[in-house]
Amino acid sequence: MMLANGTSIQEFVLLGFGGGQKKRFLLLIFFTILYMLTLAENISIITLVFLDTHLAQLPMYILLSNFSWLEICYVTTTVPRMLFDLASPHGIISFHACFLQFYIVFSLGTTEFFFLSAMAFDRYLAICHPLRYSQIMSPNSCYCLVAACWVIGFLGYIIPVTLISKLSFCGPNIIDHFVCDPGPILSLACPPLGNVPFLCQIVVHALFLGNVIFVILSYGIVIFTLMKTANQGNCSKAFSTISMHLLVVALFYGSVGGMYLIPGGESQAELTKAITLFYSVITPFINPLIYSLRNDQVKEALGRLLRRRVRLLK
Repeated sequence: MMLANGTSIQEFVLLGFGGGQKKRFLLLIFFTILYMLTLAENISIITLVFLDTHLAQLPMYILLSNFSWLEICYVTTTVPRMLFDLASPHGIISFHACFLQFYIVFSLGTTEFFFLSAMAFDRYLAICHPLRYSQIMSPNSCYCLVAACWVIGFLGYIIPVTLISKLSFCGPNIIDHFVCDPGPILSLACPPLGNVPFLCQIVVHALFLGNVIFVILSYGIVIFTLMKTANQGNCSKAFSTISMHLLVVALFYGSVGGMYLIPGGESQAELTKAITLFYSVITPFINPLIYSLRNDQVKEALGRLLRRRVRLLK
C-alpha cells in the first residue's frame, strides 16, 4: 500500500475514544470488568450444556452453546485490543493486523446473522411442525447447521476484505475508531476507488437483508401459528420464549442496520463508535441474560448440576 509520496503504509493509528488520562483509565476499568463478566456468562452456558446430558441433546441448546462460543470470539477479537489502546497513548496497529481484525470481526458478525437465522428456523420447526421437529432437527442435523453457519459466515467477507486491502492508500493513516472498520479504512484510500465500495455494499446488503427477511418471515409464521392455538398455557410459554429471541434479534439487527444501511451513518464518527461498541461489546454481555440465564430449562439444568455436585461432596 503506497502513500502519495511513494512511501509504503506499514501501520494505522486507531484514535479510539480519545479524552484525558482519567477518562481513559475509567473506560479501561469498565470495559475490563464487562469483558470478564461476558466471558464468565458465556463460558457458564457452554459448560452447563456440555455437562447436562439432557440439554446437550436438544437442538436449541446446541445452537445456544455455539452462539455463546461465537460471542466469546467476538468480544475477544475487539475488547483486548481496545483495552490495550486505552492503556497505551499510541494506538498503533500494523497494516496486516488491521485487516486481519477487520476480517475476523465482520466474519463473526456475519456468522451471527446465520446463527440468528438458524435459531429462528429451529423455533419455526418446533412450533409450526412439532411432529417432524425431532426428525428434521436431530442432534447430527443441528451440528451440520452449526458448521454451515461458521463456514458461510467466514466465506462471506473474503471478497470485501481482499478488495479493500488491494487499494492504494494516500494518507493520513489515522482511523477515527477503536476497531479496523471498513468505512474509515475506505476513507483513507486513494481515488479512484472503482467499484470496490459498491461491491462491498452489495455483499453487506445481501448478507444482512437476506437474513433479516428470513428471520422476520420465520417468526411471523410462528406468531401467527401461536395466535391460532387453543392451548393458552403452552401459547403463553411459547410467546415468552419467542419474545426473548425477538429481543436479541432486534438489538443486534437494529444496531447493525443503523450502522451500515442508513445513509450517512458512517460519516458521524462518534455515533459510529457508539453503535459498534453496542453490537460488538454490549450485546455479547446482554445476550446470555436474555437467551439462557432467564430460561427455565437452564435453571433446572443448573439445579441438577448443583445437586449432583453436592452429592459428590458428601
